[in-house]
Amino acid sequence: MAKNKRRKTRKKSTRARHSKLGLALRKLFKTILLGLLAISLIGLLVLDYRLTSRFSGSKWALPSHVYSRALELYEGLELSRDDFLWELEKLGYRRVAVLSAAGQYRLRGQRVDVYSRAFQFWDESKAAQIFNVTFKNARVGDLRSAQGKTLTLIRLEPLRIGGIYPAHLEDRLPVRLEELPPLLLESLITVEDRDFYQHYGLSLRGIGRALINNLRPGSSTQGGSTLTQQLVKNLYLGRERTLLRKGLEAVMALLLEQHYSKVEIIEAYINEIYLGQAGKRAIHGFGMASRHYFKQPLAELELHQVALLVALAKGASYYDPRRYGERALQRRNLVISLLAEQGLINYATARRASQQALDISARPGTRTNPFPAYLDLVKRQLRRDYDEASLHGGGLQVFTFFNPQVQRTLERVISRKLPAMERQKGLHDKPLEMSSLVVRVGTAEVLALVGGRETGFAGFNRALDARRPIGSTIKPAVYLTALERPTDYTLISPISDAKVAIPAAQGEIWRPQNFDRKSHGEVPLYQAMGQSYNLATARLGMALGLSDVGDTLRRLGYEGPLSKVPALTLGAVSMSAFDVATIYHTIAAGGFYSPLGSIHSVYSAGNQPLKRYPYRVESRFDTGAIHLLQYAMQVVMREGTGRSTHRFLGNDIAVAGKTGTSNDQRDSWFSGFSGDYLAVVWLGRDDNGKMPFTGSSGALQLWSQLMADLQVHTLDFARPDNIAYHWVDPGRGLRSEEGCEGARYIPFIVGSEPEALTTCHPRRERKIIDWFKALLN
Repeated sequence: MAKNKRRKTRKKSTRARHSKLGLALRKLFKTILLGLLAISLIGLLVLDYRLTSRFSGSKWALPSHVYSRALELYEGLELSRDDFLWELEKLGYRRVAVLSAAGQYRLRGQRVDVYSRAFQFWDESKAAQIFNVTFKNARVGDLRSAQGKTLTLIRLEPLRIGGIYPAHLEDRLPVRLEELPPLLLESLITVEDRDFYQHYGLSLRGIGRALINNLRPGSSTQGGSTLTQQLVKNLYLGRERTLLRKGLEAVMALLLEQHYSKVEIIEAYINEIYLGQAGKRAIHGFGMASRHYFKQPLAELELHQVALLVALAKGASYYDPRRYGERALQRRNLVISLLAEQGLINYATARRASQQALDISARPGTRTNPFPAYLDLVKRQLRRDYDEASLHGGGLQVFTFFNPQVQRTLERVISRKLPAMERQKGLHDKPLEMSSLVVRVGTAEVLALVGGRETGFAGFNRALDARRPIGSTIKPAVYLTALERPTDYTLISPISDAKVAIPAAQGEIWRPQNFDRKSHGEVPLYQAMGQSYNLATARLGMALGLSDVGDTLRRLGYEGPLSKVPALTLGAVSMSAFDVATIYHTIAAGGFYSPLGSIHSVYSAGNQPLKRYPYRVESRFDTGAIHLLQYAMQVVMREGTGRSTHRFLGNDIAVAGKTGTSNDQRDSWFSGFSGDYLAVVWLGRDDNGKMPFTGSSGALQLWSQLMADLQVHTLDFARPDNIAYHWVDPGRGLRSEEGCEGARYIPFIVGSEPEALTTCHPRRERKIIDWFKALLN
């Protein structure tokens, strides 16, 4: 009995212990459950915050897009019909028989009918319009509206010439729903998510199929995702395909649908979806895809083009029309047939659309940067005002002075003329390198620039970074220093061209030589400049003082390193083509310095003005002294080392410039200007090897061909108020008369002209030197 009692007591004790343990386990389970719920709630709140903060804010790091100048048409503009058609093609305009939409043109002999696009310019918003332009003798002869009214000016949208891309190299051009072409939205929903307007972010049928597939060993999810889920996957999640990620995708899709309207979701999808690849750059969104495949704005696309873009949503790589044309065509036609089945188009329309070719452009319309050297200049100038985050992700719209027509001419001269010059010298295995830029005289706008002979290659930008000895290119600075002292020097001042030995650093003696190894006695200053005599220039520079010559270079605009040694007078300073262009533009602009610029204005992604780059100008030299220097630089072109130019330009076009050759012919330079353009050309080897070219036989030939092809205007050689012209005998330094032996009509700063007269009996039939007479007339 006692034993039974003890057994009962033990059972009660065990039950009590079990009861306490169960109670503790239940409490622990509840605590864990509550903790998991709390963590889940916190996680959900964090997830919700991350989702809404990105979706409501800046969804993407938008690339900055860079644009050329806008082509402005007016009567008398020097532009051929073929050059105009080339620019229309570059802008993505399509030739048609009947104008029906913006972005089209029709050709009628020398007349071109254009349906221009709407564009938000930096100073006005232009609506689409139809106009016609008639060409005559490579000029715009007539400009009229569709109603026949004479137009004074038409402005076409600028050409997109490149971009500055985010680190992940995504390129997109955001569009609004109202900017979509007909049937794009309907096609997308029909093909990708027919229940889009009915569901709340998920398709249960699709999720079930994805879950079953994901549970199979070695399988991954497939199909069934709604557009909302696809947006979540692309915008927030990685490419990993697991059950956990699929669950997270579902939750985020539900949250997204709770916070945002269907309109906001589908618009985000249209701008996010991956639709192709351009090299390393990913094409995202229908706006950029339209440019990439068709070179057209999205709003201009026709049904068969819209269907192709929608077809690519299934898999842009798999259906890439440039690689797998037949596959892409079949998928596009499937999209068209689905539209007919859903009653969105009739079967006759579907049949016509299916019979169309893919209609994609021969080359992608979104080449990363077809003009890399110019874009490099733009980036460098932008970095003065914008940080890297704004440049690479702020969606800036950068409008530049880049002129596609001038760039095309420059590239064409390089590709044709340079190889011919090399063949002539037998340089078959040792090709040369070069750089060049073209600047508008007076405004300092950089219109075109190349950093090497491979103009489309984004490598070393020689125009900005190759600093090479400039040789005789420096001489205008030496002679300008003298001509600023009218009481000491005039254009006819005698300069000794005798041999000279000048003490240099470390006890060395510098003995310069002329190119022909001869000395020429005393010569007038203008002749020393025109014939590029080294001995005369070195003597003059030393007499003026190296500090004064250096100061002139600084005032002309050079800001780089400068060693004030005797050899400086003959170009012992290394500069880039951009540096040289800065110096020569100050001379071309009449002594007024302006920093060379590439950017006109910058706008935000929302088309709000951020910064304008106004024209800056500073008077640095007396206009009279510059006038005298320009005369001497014209002597270079008519009588001296640059005289071969007029085989290209003819005798009616006045230009000014200077050749430059460094020691042992390692660098060939030419820098010069007309009334409208300044151009600098450098020719040489990257290994600093010798060449069979001087400044005259090398760079000058490229420069001359360029200026001839640009059809430049003659130099505007207006006489300043403090300049007077006189007949003089330069050899004797005396006043003379027209018709006297050796008489020459030369400009002087008033008060610096010679007073003593020669004795002669002028013969009236003697004429002023022909080239100069043309200038004065």
